[in-house]
Order: sequence, then C-alpha cells, then structure tokens
Amino acid sequence: MSTPAPSPETIAARNARAGWIVGGVVFTMLGLSFAAVPLYDLFCRTTGFGGRPMVVKEAARTVGTRSYTVRFDASVAQGLAWRFDAETTAIAVKPGEVTTVNYTVHNTGAGESTGIASFNVLPEITGGHFNKLQCFCFTEQTLKPGESREESVVFFLDPSIETEPGLAHIDTITLSYTFHPAKQPGKPLAANSITSGVTAR
Repeated sequence: MSTPAPSPETIAARNARAGWIVGGVVFTMLGLSFAAVPLYDLFCRTTGFGGRPMVVKEAARTVGTRSYTVRFDASVAQGLAWRFDAETTAIAVKPGEVTTVNYTVHNTGAGESTGIASFNVLPEITGGHFNKLQCFCFTEQTLKPGESREESVVFFLDPSIETEPGLAHIDTITLSYTFHPAKQPGKPLAANSITSGVTAR
C-alpha cells in the first residue's frame, strides 16, 4: 500500500520549522561567539588558568615553610616609546608572605602617550596560587614626554601551593608584565618564552 504524498501545506510547515531551527542555531552560535571572550576572561580570573594570577582582597592567614624564588619580567611592546623596569629581578618568598615590589615606567618618546599593562605567571599551572592584592594591570597610564611614574604590585603565594599535587618540582615563578600601546593590549611577551631577568625595550 503506497503512502499518500504530503500536501503542500504540510511541506511548507516542515520547511518553516526547519528554517526556525536553523535560524535559532545560527543566532545561538553567534551569541556564544560574542560571549566567549568575557567568559574565558572570567574563567581565567577565577581559576588562574593560562597563568592568570588571582586577584584577592585579603591576605593569607598562614605562612608556609618552603622558600620560592619569584622573578619579575618587565617589557614594553613595539609601538610604545617607554622604559619599564622592576626594582629587583628576583626575590625569595614563603607562601602567605605579603610582598610589595615597585616598578618604574618612563616615557622616552617626544610626545604624550598612553599604555596599558597585561600580565601573566609562568609556569602557567601556578597562576591559581599567585594572589594579587594590588596591581596596575589593565589600567591605562598616560605619560608626558620625559615623565616617570612608580607603580606597585602587592602579592602573596597561596600556602596551598606547597601541598598541591604536581607542583612539588616548582621552586621558581616568573611574574611577567608588558606595557602595550593602549589600543593594542595583548599577552605579556614572556608568555611566549621565559626570560632570564628584567628586560626593557
């Protein structure tokens, strides 16, 4: 027994339903693509993924026993005539100790310019244990020709780093800052390769 052919009305209804489904999928994917960047940024800030240090409001209540070397890398991306230096290349800290390190940024160009600093921590797996109480990252800084400014980062290592599985072999952490032209923020230069000290360009 043959199956009767669907009526034109039935075919039109099916086509309309399929169109709505396809359209819904397209709009959903479009919405997710716009949300991906802020969601990824939120994920990194709350988990330390990708070497993103944690931003916290309170210091640790305990101090660990193991000593770690924290290195400070300061660099300037192309397109910004600034000099950027940390007051020290490295220090020894114990988890839970609150430490302040100062940086100096100087406009060596002939005109006023604006920069913005990005940062990360290497090795990346330590990002969730590197806690910042104060920093100057992602805030636009405008300097006049020849002007210098001092900025500070206040941080501590979470005491849990001593007992975290997979981190027992780590004793050196690099905090990397890079100043970019304000309209061209990007990853710190040390995200691509660990440098041996502070560099200024």
